[in-house]
Amino acid sequence: MKTVAVTRIGSLRDPDPAARGEIGLVDLPVPELGPEDVRIRVAYAAICGSDPHLAEGFFGTDVPIGLGHEISGVVEALGERATTNGLAVGDRVSGNFVRFCGACRACQSGSQQFCERLQEYNRPGMAETVTWHESQVQKLPDEVSLRTGCLLEPTSVAVRIADKARVRAGDRVAICGGGPIGQLALQVLARSGATSLTLIEPIAERREMALRHGAQHVIDPVAEDQRARADEITLGAGYDVVVDASGSPRAVRGLLDIAAHGATVVYGAMYPEDFEMPLNLSDFLYLKELTLTGVFVSPYAFPRALQLLPLLDLDEFTAAVFDIDDAAEAFAAHVSGAHPKVLIRCGDAAEAGAR
Repeated sequence: MKTVAVTRIGSLRDPDPAARGEIGLVDLPVPELGPEDVRIRVAYAAICGSDPHLAEGFFGTDVPIGLGHEISGVVEALGERATTNGLAVGDRVSGNFVRFCGACRACQSGSQQFCERLQEYNRPGMAETVTWHESQVQKLPDEVSLRTGCLLEPTSVAVRIADKARVRAGDRVAICGGGPIGQLALQVLARSGATSLTLIEPIAERREMALRHGAQHVIDPVAEDQRARADEITLGAGYDVVVDASGSPRAVRGLLDIAAHGATVVYGAMYPEDFEMPLNLSDFLYLKELTLTGVFVSPYAFPRALQLLPLLDLDEFTAAVFDIDDAAEAFAAHVSGAHPKVLIRCGDAAEAGAR
């Protein structure tokens, strides 16, 4: 089975070709179809901001490392007991790349994201087919194309951020980072009643995109005084909710300063393993009573993300598409930052009457 994979560990941005990580195609076996499994003929797989981290060895260095967890496709085969959700061969689907075991203490206590068997199951979706347990699979609404459907997983992250942010109607909200998660979170939080909705982002094109999709204000943290602009927008009160979607150690340092007293700050990105942010407990947790929280994966969020998917404006996220044989070029386009999102067309499911 043709699969996109990390074939050499290293940063995809390394200027030295000999040290640079490499993305290529490998032939991986098709997993056996279990009785509760669903085999999906993959149509599109979107590149996630976390994928280059796999090339850097964030989750291990044994290559090849299969990639891809933001997918859409068509059901090709069903195990004999994969009947709980009414799936049928030919259904257009997306889903959650994580399989929660349902039996461990975390799963049974309402905290699936800490499933004790989470790391035992990795079936990459940037491939011709992917075989997932039926609990992972979501049927797409008729009005959602396969091209858009591969954005279900990042949309679930935006929903999970909204869950952690607990935005109330009228709350002032700032989002740092104008990549896909920041832009999706902006659209979701705009529908949740956020006001003074502000994107903090140094790239002009991303600021302009945010203004097209619900941002009321934007801040360039390089050219402007971020704290002064935040005070101007919030009339000195600060933001009730601050979301970091940048994953940048440099970007997160000033976010606590723009949070209002009693605010919630959500760290909704992946950060370098060795990064430790200084935190003045007296200033931020005692005097300001901030609530600091993070996001790992998206438990319980997929059904609601599926409901939101037809309501979001996602055309700009699906404009850049590469064929699977051009996966290396697709990743080069991704790391260039030239596109809001890059999709890989994985096979004929994208064309065979499957929109």
